[in-house]
Amino acid sequence: MINLDTLDDYLFYPILNSEEDTDEGSGVATANRAKAKKPSLYKVLLHNDDYTTMEFVVYVLQKHFGKSMAEAQGVMLKVHNDGVGVCGVFTYEVAESKVAKVEREAKENGHPLKCSTEPE
Repeated sequence: MINLDTLDDYLFYPILNSEEDTDEGSGVATANRAKAKKPSLYKVLLHNDDYTTMEFVVYVLQKHFGKSMAEAQGVMLKVHNDGVGVCGVFTYEVAESKVAKVEREAKENGHPLKCSTEPE
Protein backbone atom coordinates (compact mmCIF):
# COMPACT_ATOMS: atom_id res chain seq x y z
CA MET A 1 0.00 0.00 0.00
CA ILE A 2 1.30 3.44 -0.90
CA ASN A 3 1.22 6.12 1.72
CA LEU A 4 -0.33 9.20 0.13
CA ASP A 5 0.51 11.33 3.15
CA THR A 6 3.70 12.52 1.54
CA LEU A 7 3.81 14.41 -1.72
CA ASP A 8 6.79 12.41 -3.04
CA ASP A 9 4.90 9.13 -2.81
CA TYR A 10 1.94 10.66 -4.60
CA LEU A 11 4.03 12.01 -7.49
CA PHE A 12 5.44 8.58 -8.31
CA TYR A 13 2.18 6.66 -8.01
CA PRO A 14 0.93 5.91 -11.56
CA ILE A 15 -2.73 6.50 -12.24
CA LEU A 16 -3.91 3.78 -14.61
CA ASN A 17 -7.27 2.64 -15.77
CA SER A 18 -8.57 -0.52 -17.38
CA GLU A 19 -7.01 0.49 -20.72
CA GLU A 20 -3.44 -0.06 -19.57
CA ASP A 21 -0.54 -0.67 -21.90
CA THR A 22 -0.23 -4.38 -22.60
CA ASP A 23 3.33 -4.12 -23.93
CA GLU A 24 5.38 -5.75 -21.20
CA GLY A 25 8.22 -3.68 -19.90
CA SER A 26 7.43 -0.37 -21.59
CA GLY A 27 6.09 1.22 -18.42
CA VAL A 28 3.85 3.54 -20.44
CA ALA A 29 0.11 3.69 -19.89
CA THR A 30 -1.94 4.49 -22.94
CA ALA A 31 -5.62 5.14 -23.42
CA ASN A 32 -7.45 4.07 -26.54
CA ARG A 33 -9.71 6.74 -27.92
CA ALA A 34 -12.76 5.96 -29.94
CA LYS A 35 -12.63 7.51 -33.39
CA ALA A 36 -14.98 10.43 -33.78
CA LYS A 37 -17.77 9.82 -36.25
CA LYS A 38 -17.67 12.21 -39.19
CA PRO A 39 -20.72 14.47 -39.28
CA SER A 40 -23.35 13.89 -41.93
CA LEU A 41 -23.16 16.30 -44.84
CA TYR A 42 -26.04 18.12 -46.50
CA LYS A 43 -26.36 19.78 -49.89
CA VAL A 44 -27.76 23.30 -49.98
CA LEU A 45 -30.03 23.66 -53.00
CA LEU A 46 -31.46 26.66 -54.81
CA HIS A 47 -34.76 26.19 -56.64
CA ASN A 48 -35.84 27.93 -59.82
CA ASP A 49 -38.81 30.28 -59.91
CA ASP A 50 -40.22 32.65 -62.51
CA TYR A 51 -39.62 35.85 -60.53
CA THR A 52 -36.15 35.90 -58.98
CA THR A 53 -33.64 37.55 -61.29
CA MET A 54 -30.52 35.74 -62.45
CA GLU A 55 -28.45 38.64 -61.15
CA PHE A 56 -29.87 38.22 -57.64
CA VAL A 57 -29.10 34.49 -57.69
CA VAL A 58 -25.49 35.24 -58.68
CA TYR A 59 -25.30 37.85 -55.91
CA VAL A 60 -26.58 35.37 -53.30
CA LEU A 61 -24.12 32.68 -54.43
CA GLN A 62 -21.21 35.10 -54.17
CA LYS A 63 -22.25 36.61 -50.85
CA HIS A 64 -23.39 33.55 -48.92
CA PHE A 65 -21.41 30.74 -50.53
CA GLY A 66 -18.16 32.49 -51.50
CA LYS A 67 -18.49 31.61 -55.17
CA SER A 68 -16.46 33.39 -57.82
CA MET A 69 -18.37 35.12 -60.63
CA ALA A 70 -17.79 32.16 -62.97
CA GLU A 71 -18.84 29.58 -60.34
CA ALA A 72 -21.92 31.60 -59.39
CA GLN A 73 -22.97 31.95 -63.02
CA GLY A 74 -22.51 28.21 -63.53
CA VAL A 75 -24.73 27.34 -60.55
CA MET A 76 -27.27 29.99 -61.59
CA LEU A 77 -27.51 28.47 -65.09
CA LYS A 78 -27.90 25.01 -63.57
CA VAL A 79 -30.79 26.32 -61.46
CA HIS A 80 -32.31 28.10 -64.48
CA ASN A 81 -32.02 25.12 -66.85
CA ASP A 82 -32.59 22.15 -64.52
CA GLY A 83 -34.82 23.72 -61.88
CA VAL A 84 -32.40 23.12 -59.01
CA GLY A 85 -28.69 23.64 -58.34
CA VAL A 86 -26.26 22.74 -55.58
CA CYS A 87 -24.72 25.74 -53.82
CA GLY A 88 -22.44 23.72 -51.54
CA VAL A 89 -22.13 20.82 -49.13
CA PHE A 90 -21.98 21.47 -45.38
CA THR A 91 -22.69 19.97 -41.99
CA TYR A 92 -26.35 20.10 -40.98
CA GLU A 93 -26.06 23.20 -38.78
CA VAL A 94 -24.10 25.19 -41.35
CA ALA A 95 -26.45 24.13 -44.17
CA GLU A 96 -29.56 25.16 -42.22
CA SER A 97 -27.94 28.47 -41.31
CA LYS A 98 -27.15 29.21 -44.96
CA VAL A 99 -30.72 28.34 -46.02
CA ALA A 100 -32.11 30.75 -43.42
CA LYS A 101 -29.74 33.55 -44.49
CA VAL A 102 -30.53 33.10 -48.19
CA GLU A 103 -34.28 33.04 -47.65
CA ARG A 104 -34.13 36.08 -45.35
CA GLU A 105 -32.09 38.03 -47.90
CA ALA A 106 -34.46 37.00 -50.71
CA LYS A 107 -37.50 38.09 -48.71
CA GLU A 108 -35.89 41.43 -47.79
CA ASN A 109 -35.25 42.06 -51.50
CA GLY A 110 -38.72 40.98 -52.63
CA HIS A 111 -37.72 37.70 -54.27
CA PRO A 112 -39.51 34.36 -53.73
CA LEU A 113 -36.22 32.42 -54.02
CA LYS A 114 -36.45 29.02 -52.33
CA CYS A 115 -33.47 27.32 -50.74
CA SER A 116 -33.41 23.88 -49.11
CA THR A 117 -31.17 21.12 -47.81
CA GLU A 118 -30.98 17.42 -48.52
CA PRO A 119 -28.62 14.72 -47.28
CA GLU A 120 -25.62 14.11 -49.51
